[in-house]
Amino acid sequence: MSLNSLSSSSVGRGTLLAGAALLLAGCATVKQDQFEAEMAQVRQEIREGDEAVEARLGQRISDTESRLEARIAQVEGALSQLRDEFDVTVERLETAIRFNAPVHFEFDDDRVRPSDRPVLDRFAEVVQAYYDGATITVEGFTDSAGSAEYNRRLGMRRAESVKNYLAERGIPSSQLRAVSYGQEEARQVIPGAYGPGDAGWQNRRVAMVIDFHPA
Repeated sequence: MSLNSLSSSSVGRGTLLAGAALLLAGCATVKQDQFEAEMAQVRQEIREGDEAVEARLGQRISDTESRLEARIAQVEGALSQLRDEFDVTVERLETAIRFNAPVHFEFDDDRVRPSDRPVLDRFAEVVQAYYDGATITVEGFTDSAGSAEYNRRLGMRRAESVKNYLAERGIPSSQLRAVSYGQEEARQVIPGAYGPGDAGWQNRRVAMVIDFHPA
């Protein structure tokens, strides 16, 4: 009785080894040296199968990374075209892009200003045209006037306002999320600057992060 019938690619290694053990116990005519030789063959086939799987997986990862890089570069280029028109900056992250748009807020206010709608409109167009399916995180910020807790809530209201505006412009709500960094000093444009009035307006803002997930 031979073990060769147990060594097809559709049989897992556990089944192969278990089957070999059963054959040794149930077939008195199987000699020890024959058993060891056929077990060695089974192990070799398992190793070859593992190497083939690893090679296919490596190629798939490489292909996915190449597609991801191409998508990021495409969107990055499209957003960079807005630099001169709207004075935006585009920051490349590992698998994402941060879009620092000149979208600011009045002191202690969370409403999207009419003057900021054109850049948000163009942002929504670019995202939908070049990568429909990306996750967009709207980050909300405040100046340092008021308590940290109040500013955390105010930053969230600002992020939610922009998130809702982008949803109205066609980006599915399932792709949008809002977070607040409030008055976090490390993320302020001008650390410590605050209102009321026009003072500290640079810190009263939002930024959008486009997060790319491999297909």
